[in-house]
Amino acid sequence: MKRTPRGTPVGVDDPLDVVDRCDWVTQDGRCRLALERPDVNHRFVTERRLDEYRCPFIEDERTWTDCEEFTSRDHGRRCARCGLEERLIAHDDSARALLERHHLSYAEADGTEITVVLCRWCHAKVHAGTARVDDPAEPDRAALAEVERRARLERAESFTTAADRRDED
Repeated sequence: MKRTPRGTPVGVDDPLDVVDRCDWVTQDGRCRLALERPDVNHRFVTERRLDEYRCPFIEDERTWTDCEEFTSRDHGRRCARCGLEERLIAHDDSARALLERHHLSYAEADGTEITVVLCRWCHAKVHAGTARVDDPAEPDRAALAEVERRARLERAESFTTAADRRDED
């Protein structure tokens, strides 16, 4: 199993197995990085511009990691392993998020960055080496208890819409 620079397991054998596409690829197959940030890598941007900003890694037989600007960061709101959904507590900046980014590959180590979203319970299990990202899993009991606690807090909040407050005047 692949390991972090510190030696802890990342939970997959090959981080590319979890990649659907590069974050910079648009729906029409162009490189958004070259389009929006021409100052990033002059040679790279020039090559993309000459090819009408087309991403060559979609149609060619090359892999994503052949691209020097490749990155894939999951922006999901659900754990990639157990499916637990994020539930934030409004107006409480000290409340720890249920979901965390989990690095499968580090830009400083090999030039690419690949992350997935894991709940903090799955994240701990993966780094402890007792679980893999692609394991079929159910949410941890402690995770479900925290989700329920947050749901109770939401239900206990009193909320009045502006329209309701105006009707009371």
